[in-house]
Amino acid sequence: MTRYGISRELPIPFDEAVAAVTARLQEEGFGVLTSIDISETLRRKLNVEFKRYTILGACNPHFAHMALQAEEEIGLLLPCNVIVYEKNGHTAVSAFNPMVMAEMTDNATVTGIADEVQSKLQRVINRL
Repeated sequence: MTRYGISRELPIPFDEAVAAVTARLQEEGFGVLTSIDISETLRRKLNVEFKRYTILGACNPHFAHMALQAEEEIGLLLPCNVIVYEKNGHTAVSAFNPMVMAEMTDNATVTGIADEVQSKLQRVINRL
């Protein structure tokens, strides 16, 4: 775990990892609003090759609504990004640590929400 992410390497293929992450997120009440294929984007826009790397924009509507009520501009930090990428012959998964968002706002209500969301994202990573 980094200061800003909750991470884990998995011994499964990339596509299987993306599907597993999406399923575990759903179990915790998150939907995937966006899926950005970074390797395809870089190939198309810059004509460069890059390892398989996908950013999933995950949102739990209940917690997003609560956070937006507590801090109107928190939308700048939403949704919670989860990345899946190739690393040293394995597949790595990292989820944004929402406590970083809480530190940036200095809002006690946001801190409480971020703590709950962090627990959910940690469960997602642990269940992979």
